[in-house]
Amino acid sequence: MANWLSDGYLERRFPPGATEEEYELSTATVEAIRFLSAIAEPHSAATESRLSLVIQALGGLAEDTDADRQRRIERLKAEQARIDSEIEAIQKGQIRILPRDSALERTREIISLADDLTGDFRRVRDQFEQLNRDLRGRIMDSDGNRGEVLDSLFAGIDLIAESEAGRTFSAFWRLLTDPEQAAMLEESIDSVMSREFVGELDMRERHFLLRLTRNLLAQGGAVHEVLQTFARSLKHFVQSREYLEQRRVNQLVKEAQRAALAIKDEVKATESLEHSLELTSSRLRSLSQWVLYDPSLQAEPEAMREGEPPPIDLESVSELVAQSEIDFRTLKEHVCSLLEQREQASIGDVLDHFPAEQGLGSVVGLLALGSRHGIKGGSVETVAWVGEDDQGRRARIPKIFFLRDRLDELV
Repeated sequence: MANWLSDGYLERRFPPGATEEEYELSTATVEAIRFLSAIAEPHSAATESRLSLVIQALGGLAEDTDADRQRRIERLKAEQARIDSEIEAIQKGQIRILPRDSALERTREIISLADDLTGDFRRVRDQFEQLNRDLRGRIMDSDGNRGEVLDSLFAGIDLIAESEAGRTFSAFWRLLTDPEQAAMLEESIDSVMSREFVGELDMRERHFLLRLTRNLLAQGGAVHEVLQTFARSLKHFVQSREYLEQRRVNQLVKEAQRAALAIKDEVKATESLEHSLELTSSRLRSLSQWVLYDPSLQAEPEAMREGEPPPIDLESVSELVAQSEIDFRTLKEHVCSLLEQREQASIGDVLDHFPAEQGLGSVVGLLALGSRHGIKGGSVETVAWVGEDDQGRRARIPKIFFLRDRLDELV
């Protein structure tokens, strides 16, 4: 591992609050792996979806940078006419649907672009860390008083926020955490996952799409937390006067280097100085790794008793949904069919009228739909289904109601 660290394949980190250091692949290593993966699974020569993305991006850039009012108004009117024409065609039943091959190609291109964001996050984080190290170095090298150090601190925090990496990430984070944009992204993912052509994607691709929003928020949140941590740690670094200790250490090291240079012609490198340093032989370990002996852990286990089944947690439902192939279209049809007969219906009501065709998968799917489009009732209910082994199963789940007033969300 030491060789991998020195060669730059791995990076060593000590996250705030962690009891042990962590190792992860360096940004350069990740980019190298992605490059090799692209060679192993190359894109087709010139896909329609990639060309469409380029044309749309160039068109948007040309429009957003055009200062001519008349040209912009003409373009908007042309777009309005195109939309009106498309609405009229749809009203006449002339609906153009993207062919299956083109839809698959475009979906895989979107997955590729979204996957590239992982490398972008790592590069931004590395840039923040480099800015933080540079700022600490300038504070330690400065011979100014406390006021000048504080001025450097606040200027440095602004420098990190106003750097190219800081401005770019701030704009991305605002877009990602905007409620309207987040809702639109979730709705788009749900719509795409309900299409038939998604069944031709492999498991990894479907899993990636289902977790897209969660992964973007997690990775972006990690970078955002790094930025906030830097600001707090820099303030503590100055306010606790740690920088004075670091400055003193640097001065002592420089004095030792100057003293060594002064006697370099008098003392040979191989000559003994007749001075020894006593080093401890104890192994330093983290206190958090020490665990007290607990005699109760060695006690004889009692006879196993049958316990009450725990209620299903909605967070665990999200994990099951991400790992399963659930027929959401059929489940939505069942819910809509029942809501046409009554004002509201719980998940148990739906399963009473429409048995779980996919067993536990149907229950999990209804819970996922309920968490997005239903209302929690504040209690629990027991539902039953038959598993693939023809054995009956029962579980207590949160009571969630689907309402007729929100029927349009399921269509």
